[in-house]
Amino acid sequence: MTDAPTADGDHGPRDDHPRRDPSTLAVHAGASAHDGSALSPPVFQTSTFRFDSAEHGAGMCSSVAPGELYTRWGNPTTKVLERAYAELEGGEAALAFASGMAAGVTAVMAMVRGGDHVVAANCLYAGMTELFDRVLAPLGVETTFVDPGEPGAFEAAVRDNTKLLYVETPANPTLAITDLATVAALGRARGVFTIADNTWASPCNTRPIELGIDAVVQSATKYLNGHSDVIAGAVVGKQTWIDQVWPYLKIFGGCPSPHDSWLVLRGLRTMPLRVERQNASALTIARFLAAHPSVDLVHYPGLPDHPGHAIARRQMKGFGGMLAFEVAGGFEAGKRVLEALRLATHAVSLGGIETLAVHAASTTHAPLTPEERARGGIGEGLIRVSIGLEGPEDLIADFDQALAAL
Repeated sequence: MTDAPTADGDHGPRDDHPRRDPSTLAVHAGASAHDGSALSPPVFQTSTFRFDSAEHGAGMCSSVAPGELYTRWGNPTTKVLERAYAELEGGEAALAFASGMAAGVTAVMAMVRGGDHVVAANCLYAGMTELFDRVLAPLGVETTFVDPGEPGAFEAAVRDNTKLLYVETPANPTLAITDLATVAALGRARGVFTIADNTWASPCNTRPIELGIDAVVQSATKYLNGHSDVIAGAVVGKQTWIDQVWPYLKIFGGCPSPHDSWLVLRGLRTMPLRVERQNASALTIARFLAAHPSVDLVHYPGLPDHPGHAIARRQMKGFGGMLAFEVAGGFEAGKRVLEALRLATHAVSLGGIETLAVHAASTTHAPLTPEERARGGIGEGLIRVSIGLEGPEDLIADFDQALAAL
């Protein structure tokens, strides 16, 4: 695989943080926003800040995203994290959120109004599908869901009132791949804003902004933090757009605590090392599962027979630490295999140091109707796996004995 090409025009990264090795970038990301001699940024564990004068207070209250007014509006520790988010994704600016859902919902709500139209990939994190189907629809925002692997699907769905193209790649939980450069070019040509959820790839594997996407959302809970001990989210984009989103963050109140911001900063320093190991282990385990007689289908873009393999090779530096497989026997068989696992932990979330597995139809995507799951290609026997840092041979042995339960 090769480095993702850098888009021309306003969609490229800032000149003041050139493309460096991901490990170098992760170690030093955000340093420019941190004053002082402490190697680790201090935690400003405070809800509010003292004003020097009435004039100072008035100026701060009229500012966009002030760093030292009230922590819901901004916080010095969080500002360091936001600078790190922007540098990791190759964007101009970023905002930190209390969760990935807070980030995604706030980013979308800042872009659409009643009467607008959205085109979204048909396989997304269940919470975002619920946002489009059950929250925005009653407010008069219509969403057309399309197959991201179908050539021309996004273009065919765009209307005169389309305001947003929303994608997630690899998709949760089928690992469908979206051609980000094509979606970005369509957005530019039709004047439609584009947002990509980059949670599953992480900026180590994909940098959508370099491919022309306008903005990125992240559940920083996952690979950015990497230790299953904090909930957080991020949006990254051009400074003018971030300034547009910030008032919604202020009003909705989805800010992270200063300590959570510090925890994510601590975690992201080792992200490239973790992701490199997870990429390699996931590919090894995907190959094992693909050859197993009790497995009907393996969803992993690193396998040559995956429908999005060619695109993934073009836009990803690694195929990621997430995979999914479907077992013969459907819903009940999927649950039996999951319950037979001994090393892999039965738990939601992903991107941490431990391997996690869930049966999508009965857990992460249970809030969706069977029709909504079918629309996204989610089989009733699909098991989603987040590969951790355990030895791959140990994990293979665990999956092998669990599949024997069938």
